[in-house]
Amino acid sequence: MLLWFLRAAYVALLIGMAIAGFNYFYYNQGEPQLWNAIKAVIVILGLGGLILFTDLWEKNKQITTISAVYFGLLLGLLLGSLFTMVLEPFMNSWFPPNVKDQPSEMAQLGRFLITVVCCYITISTLLQTKDEFRFIIPYVEFAKQVKGGKPLVLDTSVIIDGRIADICDTRIIDTKLIVPRFVLQELQAIADSSDKLKRNRGRRGLDVLKRLQANPKIELQMHDAPETREPGGERMRVDERLVQFTKSVGGRVVTNDFNLNKIAQLQGVDVINLNEVANALKTVALPGEGMTVKIVKAGDQIGQGVGYLDDGTMVVVDQGRSHIGAEVGITVTSVLQTPAGRMIFGRIDSKPAPPTTEARGG
Repeated sequence: MLLWFLRAAYVALLIGMAIAGFNYFYYNQGEPQLWNAIKAVIVILGLGGLILFTDLWEKNKQITTISAVYFGLLLGLLLGSLFTMVLEPFMNSWFPPNVKDQPSEMAQLGRFLITVVCCYITISTLLQTKDEFRFIIPYVEFAKQVKGGKPLVLDTSVIIDGRIADICDTRIIDTKLIVPRFVLQELQAIADSSDKLKRNRGRRGLDVLKRLQANPKIELQMHDAPETREPGGERMRVDERLVQFTKSVGGRVVTNDFNLNKIAQLQGVDVINLNEVANALKTVALPGEGMTVKIVKAGDQIGQGVGYLDDGTMVVVDQGRSHIGAEVGITVTSVLQTPAGRMIFGRIDSKPAPPTTEARGG
């Protein structure tokens, strides 16, 4: 609401400036100059309307880009002013002033050209390095403020897995998804592998990325992360670069890689393991509950039988080896939850109880 009030005030100011410009060129030039007054109105409204249109067109503005342009423009004007002051004696000797001691047109053009070149160089440099530099006022550092949750940085394994696309379809994720350029390059390398299995995995990952890009419910950004190297000059491994990049953007890694999970946690980077998310969403079986399970094979211990739930959860049944191939009613005795999955332990009921969870053979 405040933004629209600001835009309305801006439009009112433009109209007022256009009226003032019309009156000035029409009434204060001796004779009425209608055409000059109309040109003044067109120029004022045209420039002001172009700025307003640009603001409305570019809705997703990034503070790093805007600040880089503003600071680059200010720095360019300052450098341009300093360079023109230094070069003014040379320019006056090359292009002598006119009769009224005013700088010649070529000298003015040279000053303008120097200022434009300085502005271009500073803005271009800051735009290319906006992710690395920080603006610091003595003892006060302006840190990046993230609206909502932290951005999620996708790992190669979680892209190939594909479940992240299904999760995004549920609209449960409302934060930005970031795929660093080196992760995309790794996917392309896997897709071009001579090994058929790796090639299929890489192509699956690229298809998942394409699906995420086409999803209007999320914001996916391909980030050109700067290349980082080891102190000895060697290139960092992808996992290490991913952790460093996630730390720099203040995000969280989304992965299925157990080792990457540990590395990120050791370096203080938040991690979301999709396997842990999937385990948390599985059907919970509490001790004392009854279920029906089909014993499909023998267990590791004497007398044990093993069955599986529909979601793949292993059910270990005490004294169930003699019932292989049959469905039996069991009572849950304990549940073991690990990052690798969930295991349910139970014993055969003396009398069948009404089943509360169905299971099948794997």
